[in-house]
Amino acid sequence: MRWTVPIAAAAIAALALPAAPAAAAPDGALAVAAARVTSGQPITFTYSTPRPDPKNWIGLYTDPGDGPAEEKYVGPSLRWVYIPQSSGTATLPTDGLEPGDYVAYALAKDGYAWLSAPVKVKIVSNEPPRFVTGTFTLRNARAGSPYAASVKGLARGRTESFAKVSGPAWAQVGADGSVTGTPPASASAKTAVLTVEARGADGERATATVRVRVRPPGAPLVPELKALSWNLWHGGSQVRNGREKQLRFLLEQDVDVVGVQESSGVAVRELGEALGWDYYQAGADVGILSRYPITARGPEPSASGLPVSNVRVRLDERRGTELAVWNAHLGYTPYGPYDACFGKMPVERLLEREAQSKRTGQIEGIMRAMAPELEAAGRSPVLLMGDFNAPSHLDWTDANRRCGHGAVPWPTSTAPAAAGMLDTYRVAHPDPAADPGITWSPIYKTFTGGYGHDSHAGEPEPQDRIDFIHAKGDLSVLSSEAVVEGTPRPIPGHQDNAWTSDHAAVLTVFKVG
Repeated sequence: MRWTVPIAAAAIAALALPAAPAAAAPDGALAVAAARVTSGQPITFTYSTPRPDPKNWIGLYTDPGDGPAEEKYVGPSLRWVYIPQSSGTATLPTDGLEPGDYVAYALAKDGYAWLSAPVKVKIVSNEPPRFVTGTFTLRNARAGSPYAASVKGLARGRTESFAKVSGPAWAQVGADGSVTGTPPASASAKTAVLTVEARGADGERATATVRVRVRPPGAPLVPELKALSWNLWHGGSQVRNGREKQLRFLLEQDVDVVGVQESSGVAVRELGEALGWDYYQAGADVGILSRYPITARGPEPSASGLPVSNVRVRLDERRGTELAVWNAHLGYTPYGPYDACFGKMPVERLLEREAQSKRTGQIEGIMRAMAPELEAAGRSPVLLMGDFNAPSHLDWTDANRRCGHGAVPWPTSTAPAAAGMLDTYRVAHPDPAADPGITWSPIYKTFTGGYGHDSHAGEPEPQDRIDFIHAKGDLSVLSSEAVVEGTPRPIPGHQDNAWTSDHAAVLTVFKVG
């Protein structure tokens, strides 16, 4: 993502501050009136500090998540309020927040130095049991082999237990939401359909239709693979009930592997646990979700020095089929389409600015890191997905002129192509004029300024394709689309959108060789 969305005023001010001297030790106090509150009810705090300031504030974050645990910015707060006095009370609303664990920090002067030790609070649901969607599909099963999946995290509200209402005899549903069993040979090449019930302590109930595709013993377990690249936009926190909407989208799209950007340090873990999938939460930004087992995880960005995460996914243990998945989030400024469309810069200057943004060096470093797996792509296919914050040379061509430009060899797309990777959207849609595949942005329609181009604020936002899924190996592209949920309303009227991001996602369906 390009960081154009406003965050809490305290966060904005802190980001603009010059380097400050070492922070004073926390010498105040922060407490919550109740450590457990019901959704929709405010959280009430009492505080005191010998260092009052009009810009002291309380910020609420998920726990664990992207709070300032080391007294520095990691991600935006979910809720915040100023606490200007030496002592007093303050409240934060919980409307739209997911039930779960949270932590609050009392912070100094629009910054991230602690005024006191943080306090924890749990938000519990005030709703009866329900599933995030009424029909969904779990990971594939194989006839004759033990099967295990879970629906536990897909129920919301005051759910206490689960039970099977109907379905094939081989499938059992535990009180903990586990779905287990061994499909018989007679179940081969069929889709098992179960009715599963979520039960509340007071007798309230909700049901969902749960499907499991059963593959024959000798057939590939995953004959088709659905891959998604998705920038979550601050973890989905900018839209009400974002996490539930994200889960619903993933289930209804029936995806298998997801490259996540802007996870806010917690979204990949929370989504993975709710789905019952394997996941890799690689730091505060990038991460990967997989419906099938992750067998290896690469270094975190902080260790590799690259804005990328990578895993190996076992699609079929019996056949030894594995998939290498890389997920990147490249630098966001300067931004090429602004330089081209507003700045009218020539190609040579555009490429200089690409290097200045660090994207050129980042993609070159990522391709070097990927080299061993790219060389072995004939045995194990490789995906590179992500928010590249730059267009494609396949879109900016002499035949499809953009902002007065013909061909522009954007490095972030030419580097994967030079390594033999295919841009899956352009495989499915070869004509950029007929199918632009715009991913930036479904909600930013007007340029808001910044990036050295303030004089163009209020002009139409240059729309472009900056999110990608590249592939190499024995994977055939069946389809690829830029996808959103519903019709997203433009910012600032976006809070109730069904779509939780400021990017469109990219969904590619492969036939697995």
